[in-house]
Amino acid sequence: MRTADITRNTNETRIAVSLNLDGTGKQSINTGVPFLDHMIDQIARHGLIDLDIKCEGDVHIDDHHTVEDVGITLGQAVARAVGDKKGITRYGHSYVPLDEALSRVVIDFSGRPGLEYHIPFTRSHVGRFDVDLMREFFQGFVNHALVTMHIDNLRGTNSHHQAETVFKAFGRALRMALTPDARSEGMIPSTKGVL
Repeated sequence: MRTADITRNTNETRIAVSLNLDGTGKQSINTGVPFLDHMIDQIARHGLIDLDIKCEGDVHIDDHHTVEDVGITLGQAVARAVGDKKGITRYGHSYVPLDEALSRVVIDFSGRPGLEYHIPFTRSHVGRFDVDLMREFFQGFVNHALVTMHIDNLRGTNSHHQAETVFKAFGRALRMALTPDARSEGMIPSTKGVL
C-alpha cells in the first residue's frame, strides 16, 4: 500500500495529512478554509486518493499560511507515499471542462520541482477565498512532491468554475501519473535510472 502520514507544525499552522494513493476517493478535509476544502475534495475524488487533512491555522489573520502549508504538507505526503517511483507511469495529464471553463494540467514526477501556472481569473475572490492563493497551494505542492507541473486555464468566465476545473484536472493527472505501469514493473521510468 502506498500510504503516508505527515504532521507539520509551525507557529502559523498545525497540519496532519494521511493519504492512500491506491484508495477510492474517500476524504475527510477540514482546513478552516471552506473553499480549499471543496477544492481538495476534487483531488481526492478525481484522483481516487483516500485523503484525511486536518489543519489549525492563523486564518484570523489571513488564509495564506493555511493554503500554502496544506499544499506543502500534501506534497510531502505524496512524495513519501510514492517512494522510489519504481513502476509508476510518471507522466499524467487531463483536460477538464465545467460549463464555460476548460483547464489542462500536465504533471511529471521528475524529481525536479517546477511550476508553470497560467490562470487568468476573471475576479479576485470566490466568496471570501483569494484566488491568488491557488498559486501558493500548487507551488508548495510542487516544491515538496518534487514534480514538474503545467497548469493552464484555457477558457472561463466564472472564477469558481476556473478553479474547480484546475483542481479536478490536477486530481486526474495525478491519478494517471501515479498509476502503476504493468509493463515497467519494478523499473524506474527514466533513462537516468533514478528520479
